[in-house]
Amino acid sequence: MSKAEDKAARTETRSTWLLSAPALVLLLFAASGPLIIMLVYSFLTPGKYGNVIWEFSPDAWIGTILSRDIFDGTYSLADAHLTIFWRSVQLSLLTTLFTFLVGFPTAWFIATRTARTRALLLFLITIPFWTNLLIRTIAINQIIRNEGLLNTALLSLGVIDEPLVIIYTNVAVFIGMTYVYLPLMVLPLFAAIDRFDMRLLEAAYDLYASRWQVLRRVILPIVKPGVIAGSILVFIPALGAYVTPRILGGGRNMMIGNFIELQFGQGRNWPLGAALSVLLLVIVTVALMFYVRAATRSDSNG
Repeated sequence: MSKAEDKAARTETRSTWLLSAPALVLLLFAASGPLIIMLVYSFLTPGKYGNVIWEFSPDAWIGTILSRDIFDGTYSLADAHLTIFWRSVQLSLLTTLFTFLVGFPTAWFIATRTARTRALLLFLITIPFWTNLLIRTIAINQIIRNEGLLNTALLSLGVIDEPLVIIYTNVAVFIGMTYVYLPLMVLPLFAAIDRFDMRLLEAAYDLYASRWQVLRRVILPIVKPGVIAGSILVFIPALGAYVTPRILGGGRNMMIGNFIELQFGQGRNWPLGAALSVLLLVIVTVALMFYVRAATRSDSNG
């Protein structure tokens, strides 16, 4: 490389960094700043009426998994905390799985329609995003509550003799999150299926492949990037969901997001809330690493 080309390359690199500097500064202070504050707070002592006392203490991190007896000071597993963690992960995984099972045939149906019909169906898929999440969740509440639309219809048809108790259960939270996050699964799957070469299906059937073999060995490997993207878009917000579990689950079926809010509110234990926030970030990061690793392995295998 000549000196002129080397100087031009350095100038271009410098210009690129200068142009991206505002975004980097904003990212540093708007994203990293609050995370650093939470990390620092998690190692401090809780105040009597909220806030923190600037004294180092690892009790918040110990309290995420262990609980201390107020009489003899012994530690035991914090069953309530572990139950909330397990419920959050379980409901998030079930939501991701069910949205895929419903979203994949929906995305396939949309991708195989004509261009005009496809545009209309995609428009209908995006309509829920026009409405506030709180309003959508309250709408689900009105459907599945004891005197709601679902129970009223089933009682009128004689299918059931008494109302189904769905509200304020894990099932209610699962239904609500599935409804809320289903479009986030359908859209990435549609983008992947839309690029799918349908001639591959003809080739597979010509080689006497069954429908299950075509789905497992032809379709899913090719649309796997869409599956991974949709799973990330559903699992991560579902894991930290707050509004849906708060309204549909009540106080008995809270998830990690509700538990963190409780520590900063009524619990007045800011260090524990900060430690739980950082722990939630770690769980999300591990999930992202898993998905990225799966995508990288898929690309390396062709």
